Amino acid sequence: MKNLILGTAGHIDHGKTSLVMALTGIDTDRLKEEKARGITIELGFAHLELPGGIRFGIIDVPGHEKFVRSMVAGVGGMDIVMLVIAADEGIMPQTREHMDILRLLGVKKGLVALTKCDLVEREWLDLVTEEVREYVSGSFLENAPIVPVSSRTGEGLDLLRDVLYRLASEVDEKRREGHFRLPVDRVFTMTGFGTVVTGTLLSGEITVGDDLELLPSGRMGRVRGIQAHGSKVEKGLAGQRLAVNLQGVDLDEVHRGDVVVPRNIFQITRAVDVRLDHLSTAPRELKHRAKVNLHSATYEVQAQVVLLDRNTIQPGESAYVQLRLSEPVLLISGDSYILRVASPATTIGGGVVLDPFPPRRRRRSEEAVMLLESLESQEHQRVCVLIIGQSKLSGISFEDILLRSGISRKAAEATLAILLGTGDILQMTREPRIFLARESFESLKSGLTDEVSAFLADNPLKLGIGKEELKTRMPKRSDQRFFTPLLSALERDGLLIPERDIVTLAGQAVRLTASIEERTADFSAFLREKALEPPTIKEIMERFHCDEKSARDNIAILIRNGDAVRISSDLFYASEVLNGLREKLILHLREKEEITPSEYRELTGLSRKFLIPLLEHFDSEKITIRVGDRRVLRKRL
Repeated sequence: MKNLILGTAGHIDHGKTSLVMALTGIDTDRLKEEKARGITIELGFAHLELPGGIRFGIIDVPGHEKFVRSMVAGVGGMDIVMLVIAADEGIMPQTREHMDILRLLGVKKGLVALTKCDLVEREWLDLVTEEVREYVSGSFLENAPIVPVSSRTGEGLDLLRDVLYRLASEVDEKRREGHFRLPVDRVFTMTGFGTVVTGTLLSGEITVGDDLELLPSGRMGRVRGIQAHGSKVEKGLAGQRLAVNLQGVDLDEVHRGDVVVPRNIFQITRAVDVRLDHLSTAPRELKHRAKVNLHSATYEVQAQVVLLDRNTIQPGESAYVQLRLSEPVLLISGDSYILRVASPATTIGGGVVLDPFPPRRRRRSEEAVMLLESLESQEHQRVCVLIIGQSKLSGISFEDILLRSGISRKAAEATLAILLGTGDILQMTREPRIFLARESFESLKSGLTDEVSAFLADNPLKLGIGKEELKTRMPKRSDQRFFTPLLSALERDGLLIPERDIVTLAGQAVRLTASIEERTADFSAFLREKALEPPTIKEIMERFHCDEKSARDNIAILIRNGDAVRISSDLFYASEVLNGLREKLILHLREKEEITPSEYRELTGLSRKFLIPLLEHFDSEKITIRVGDRRVLRKRL
């Protein structure tokens, strides 16, 4: 069964609802007020099955200018539109506005139904047909069938069904791959079932038991039941009109304009970059920072228009703009939208979302326009290069590339593989996969090299900077997870040399002045003098009347020269003293095979303050291994 959505459009009182009832036997005016006033106020729904496996969900929209908001909410999921024009009145104001909306929202297929044909003479019907054909010239309905029909007498209904079948065979069903997305156009409650929402499933499949999320609120729930065209089903398919029973969601927690989606998949946004077509019928030019109402899917939100490359858009012109929204909504790349203004209440333009998660754009930004041109032309490689490049030093994840570009997962994988092969981009992390442009990668490498150079300039007695300290010096807008691949690349390039816990410049050497050499010799003598009870940093500072940095720098030189060994952050032994302690330990273990801390203290005369750190140091040197409270040789030495 092929599932498609058929929608009506047209001026008030031109017979849209009557025609739907004549086709399906279903009266889509369900409200008391609609019955009393004889006009459609809210969206109405019906279904129609045609021989040959065609099933239409039908959306009947209101025609009055006061209810354009409701009309727009019904257009978003249409596959085929039936533009209804009364033969006795012809083209009217809402006929024109509805046509503008249909074109802006990307409806591609349809027909014209000339209703009330039983009320006019044949000559008049021919004139109206000619007028309609001229009006739709140049639009998506230019070559569409024009079918005279009467809902009262049934004239033309069989021909209309035949035309609908032919059009349906020319239209593809909505994509079933990807995640489900159901914009809510109606909310109600049923005794014994709870909250029910209806809408047109735009993509994917939704199944009873699925976990769901309501956006933009983020409310979580579960699919309790599904109906399609009045029948209970286990699974709803893209292109179907569905009623979905929500478990865990109260009636006041969901509204028209919300979207039912899988949990933790989609993100909401407060700004989108778009192509905007400003209608030639718009009452005035559109200025930078103009306030408008954005309509897409089933919701409406206020927006501010930020013009990227000009100060105004004249009626009939198109431009790339950023729309900054007053409230967060769900918009994805490729979604259609329209813009309306309140005074006079009219549709002024619309278009397609190109980038649903753009950065805050600077005006006259050439790089922004380049990206939007590529997004619109669907140049996948160029789009990925620009999106990754414009992420600067922070990089961008694979999932965010999908969200911003609108490229399918399969196509994105193939595109990124090509770009990785050419070296235009680099993958910096595995989970999540984050990509960085080559230019940004080189900039980070240069920055790290400069940081090492600056540190060594400020610390002439040190051979290098600690790895952890260097990592903290990466730009805040970058990611510290990039540090390891950057350091590896710099080592391969022969620019930096990682050594244990420090990083130094290639070819770096400490050149000691005579005074520094004299001072370090004094430090070395002091450590040998203290022998088994080495001084603390504080004691060294007092002995040589220096600050802590100077004390540690001089000790670092001794360690680098092999004259001292670091046991802990505040404990340093002269190398010859430590060698003697190590030798005594090894000789004892070769003879006795094991030793306790108290036995080692008796052997060396060490105080407990130094005893345990030393034994742990020998463990770390892999000379000994602890077994209970004893040490044994790790291997025969």
